[in-house]
Amino acid sequence: MPDTQYLFDGPSIQRAPVEASLRYVLEHGRDDNIVFLAHLGDLTEHGTDTEFAAVGEAFELLDRNGVGYSVLTGNHDIPSRTDDQRGATPYLRTFGPDRMADLPTFGGATPDGYNTYHLIPAAGREWLVLALDWRMSEAGFAWARQVIADHPKSPVILTTHDLVGVDEDKGGAVLSDYGQRLWSELIHDHDQIFLTLNGHFWPATRTVRENAAGNDVHLHLTNYQNRYYGGAAMIRLYHFDLDRDTIDVETVSPWILGRAADGLNELERGEIELTGPDDRFSVAVDFAERFAGFAPVAARGPRPAAQLLVPGTVAYWRFDGREDGARAEGPIRDLTGRGNDLTVVAVPGSSSRSLTFSTAHHPDQPGHGSLRFAGGKPPLQGAYLRTVQGAPLNAATFPDGYTIEAFFQPAEDWDSARNAWGGLVGRTGTGGAAGKTQDDPDEPLATLSLSDGPGPQWAVRPLNQEGIATNWGDETAPGRWWHVAVVNDGSHTTMYVQGCPVARNPHAAAVGLTSVGLPWLLGGYEYGGRIDQILNGRLGDVRICDRALAVGDFMLS
Repeated sequence: MPDTQYLFDGPSIQRAPVEASLRYVLEHGRDDNIVFLAHLGDLTEHGTDTEFAAVGEAFELLDRNGVGYSVLTGNHDIPSRTDDQRGATPYLRTFGPDRMADLPTFGGATPDGYNTYHLIPAAGREWLVLALDWRMSEAGFAWARQVIADHPKSPVILTTHDLVGVDEDKGGAVLSDYGQRLWSELIHDHDQIFLTLNGHFWPATRTVRENAAGNDVHLHLTNYQNRYYGGAAMIRLYHFDLDRDTIDVETVSPWILGRAADGLNELERGEIELTGPDDRFSVAVDFAERFAGFAPVAARGPRPAAQLLVPGTVAYWRFDGREDGARAEGPIRDLTGRGNDLTVVAVPGSSSRSLTFSTAHHPDQPGHGSLRFAGGKPPLQGAYLRTVQGAPLNAATFPDGYTIEAFFQPAEDWDSARNAWGGLVGRTGTGGAAGKTQDDPDEPLATLSLSDGPGPQWAVRPLNQEGIATNWGDETAPGRWWHVAVVNDGSHTTMYVQGCPVARNPHAAAVGLTSVGLPWLLGGYEYGGRIDQILNGRLGDVRICDRALAVGDFMLS
């Protein structure tokens, strides 16, 4: 919440807009997961006891409900030529540290009371908000540095009144004189500070600067006091979406929103929500990468193979423990001990480097390794894996259900014209050989392949159908690791990508998998009983179970 000074201006006291915004925070707190409110200073116009009594009473809405918030001084709240050593003021009597001590987010304050810090537990991290005085003394700067040092793994949002201004000649954002001091003496050398928010100037603007660690710092100016009704206590909402690595920002006027049912005047209608490029926008932040220098997310460690042998596991292959880039040679053992071992089969004329071990892997993969397949056509080239003759898996028909899982990464240079329909996992033998000639009789009995998207496709001939039953996944971008699972519960098959069900799962009953006793393939796809395409990409752990697994039992869980 930026500058509200025109609402608390001597004999003109307008508490309603501020109270409407604070009630919005309370009413939307649960649904929108609003965890904190930061006021950016200039709460009042003259900094008098009367003005502060009014704004202080408004903020009791948050006090009574135990909602975390911060306030800080603007130049109108205190004698503007003073720093945080100015002593007692109406601001300090109203919003001193004693008032905030019982709030769940309050961390501490400088001895003078004008600078505070606040801790917000959210999304598995502790986030730190610095609320800094209009002008900090040397002691204030030293305190801020120490607070950051005392919380070495906390991302920091720095709030103050004066930092980013507007270039009057060129437009756009520029550091003010005091903002340059903040940048040089505090922000630049402290990588934890990734976002700053200030008011004071207008119109709203933003910029990005690179800190000493080479990382982006987002600096945002938000202030609407020049707009209708002194800004009407507009609030700017910062939605942190760590799944999308994005901060979505919107600016709304709860007070005007609440008046809409009674009819709005001409000026109010333009103020309900601001949608300019500096009022409603999204900021891309790879949070894990941005915070890696001070709070790296520990990589998930490998898990022993025995831990993955859940009841019903009939085959489990993984490709870890080999030197990166080493040529893949068989046999590759089935870790269940059931004898479904794999041999390497190369297309004549293919490079000896067409199948190699790799240390690359999906971040949630149990085994920290994979196989790099360098397949494609025309002409057909590459190598793939095949189960040995007599492997129990070759004859299995799974009448009671199955779960087939694989981690995979389409190659960065994956090309539809050369690489479409490369196989991940499949069984050989054709529909025609099994006496099932509906649809294309030369298609294999079961194949989990990458379509021309690329996207996973599971095409099989169930025991109870003459034709081919197909599950289609969405596109799986090249260069990224994915997990796919096809789960049959004895009557229906569902495909999952990253543990999420896809849309194109058929409703028709599908029981088991037809077999003519021939081997399974990894990385290869047969057509008409002959190898027809080989994967271009990496294949990680592969597991087959003879029952339906819940998502929570998948290898990536």
